[in-house]
Amino acid sequence: MPIEDRGDANVLTHALAKDTLSRLRDVETEQVEFRKGLVKLGRICGYEIIDGAMETEFVAIETPLTETTGERVKGLDDVVIINVLRAATPFVEGLLKAFPRAKQGVISAGRDEDAGMNDDGEFPITIDYVKLPEITPEDTVIVADPMLATGSTMCTVLDHVTDEAPDDIEDLFVLSAVSAPDGLLRVGEQFPDADLLTVAIDDHLDDDGFIVPGLGDAGDRAFRTT
Repeated sequence: MPIEDRGDANVLTHALAKDTLSRLRDVETEQVEFRKGLVKLGRICGYEIIDGAMETEFVAIETPLTETTGERVKGLDDVVIINVLRAATPFVEGLLKAFPRAKQGVISAGRDEDAGMNDDGEFPITIDYVKLPEITPEDTVIVADPMLATGSTMCTVLDHVTDEAPDDIEDLFVLSAVSAPDGLLRVGEQFPDADLLTVAIDDHLDDDGFIVPGLGDAGDRAFRTT
């Protein structure tokens, strides 16, 4: 199965997703290839969401030779993708290849590294900008961020998203490339109705709140700010 239930999250197990993530982890992967890898991984994840979580319907079509029955994915026009700036930008670019007609939202959120983690393993989060489209009950909402570490940023982002979304929204996905158990647990506890999707569940967080083994700072590596 392309999506496996691992308890705290569903893991996307597509072989090409795992291959791409391995290349992203490699310290020798330079900026251009890192960005391309995030785009590629986003596209694969988008296709896997379509295959594993969206319904299809039978439709009548006419070929050049005759009439027949085809099958189409339902709801491809009813998708909202939330870009958690800035690391998610290339990741979302890939998702848009799978959902080209998706409505897009942007939330600029970052944790205060200088403040450090508190005793509960959380960081203070700063929100600089929020622009979300209208979200309807029919929409599939995908909140994308390559790294889910402590879950502090994602929980703050989801607070904004759920404030804008209708109470009866059914399909809310939190999508990451790499996740830490602590972050998955925190997001799952605070937002039990969200489906957590990730390509890998890593071992742990270090004392500074970084995922180990991880892939470094995805934003810095993608935008060459290190």
